[in-house]
This record gives sequence, structure tokens and C-alpha cells, in this order.
Amino acid sequence: MKTIDETAYMTAKFLLQIKAIKLNNENPFTWASGRKSPIYCDNRITLSYPEIRTFIRQRFVDIVNEQFGDVDVVAGVATGGIAQGALVAQELGKPFVYVRSEEKKHGMTNQIEGEIKSGQSVVVIEDLVSTGKSSLIAVNALREKGCLVKGMVAIFSYNLDVAKNNFATAGVDLFTLTNYEKLIEVAQEQDYIKETAMESLAKWRENPEKWSEERMNG
Repeated sequence: MKTIDETAYMTAKFLLQIKAIKLNNENPFTWASGRKSPIYCDNRITLSYPEIRTFIRQRFVDIVNEQFGDVDVVAGVATGGIAQGALVAQELGKPFVYVRSEEKKHGMTNQIEGEIKSGQSVVVIEDLVSTGKSSLIAVNALREKGCLVKGMVAIFSYNLDVAKNNFATAGVDLFTLTNYEKLIEVAQEQDYIKETAMESLAKWRENPEKWSEERMNG
């Protein structure tokens, strides 16, 4: 079984290798929120690589077993956590559901798709955590159904203070395979980024909003 640091290193290396995470300090990306960022993450790409997909699934399973023990249901956060969650549920032999960001506007108007009952224990699978807002919407939906959410596991987190505060306030334990700090360490080691870009990347991590405003106004 791999250690936490080995898992973080290998996950970051894989994500950079297949360009699931892209770094571009000179021409920053525009997120859906409109903010500028030197980093863009699309972990869905991992599903196209069997070796990496299997690695992520098994590390998820290891964390669930080690940190949460037996659970009744595995829940994926739509949309990035659906496929990952289904793989984990299959490996654990557990039922699977997924949680939308809001109720459907038609049909059964479900927010949670699949069968789940009050009193069941749940572990939530996510692909990416930025501020934690969308992830915790899923947690709240499960709690409103009377479920006991044991915690969440994600592939990657930016480790932003706002996310740490949001998860702490919600009382949710979050475990990730890798994070921003490890990614930058591996990217530098593998020559994905220049030494001159490190200061700017550190400033973004320290204050993403200010960094974005400076780029948008510059």
C-alpha cells in the first residue's frame, strides 16, 4: 500500500503527464466564474487512461477503508465525481448514487439519483475541490435525506483557505489524493514550469481573487 506522500506524488505526476492539469502563467485560463487562473484542472481525462483510472480508484478505495471503514452507500458529485464514484462503489461492492447541484426541473425533480434511505452512512466522491461550495451542496442534500455523511474523498484540491474553512464549518472530513502544493513541486521537478513562474504561482495560491483582478485589469 502506498503512503500518503507517494500517492500525492504519483497522482500529481499522472495529472501533469496526461495534461489533466495545465499550468500557464503567461496566458492564464478563464474559469467559469470569470476569474483568471494560471491553472486549469479537468480530471475527467483520467478516465481515458486505464492505468491511471485504476490507480485513482484503488487509492480512493484505500482511503475509504482506512479513514471511514464500512459505509452503506457511495455517492458521486455530479458531474466529475459520477464515474469515479461508480468505480469505487463497484470495487467496494456498495450501492451508488449521484448528487446534482440542484433538483431537476422536470420529471421526478430529483437532486439525488439512485436509491438512498434515511440513516444510511455515505462517503462522497469528488474529482476536484476549489472553494468547496458545490461539493458541500451535495453533502447538504444527503444530510437532508437523513444520511450520515462520513466524509469526502477527491482527486485534487487547490488547498485554498476558503475551502478549508467551508469544510470545517460544515463538519466534513476531506481527504485528497494530491493538492496544489504537491502539484507545483512535481511540475518544477519535471520541468513543466520555469523557476521564474514560481513566485506568481505562489501569489495566486495565496490570494486567487487579487491575482485574477490584477491580470484582468493589467
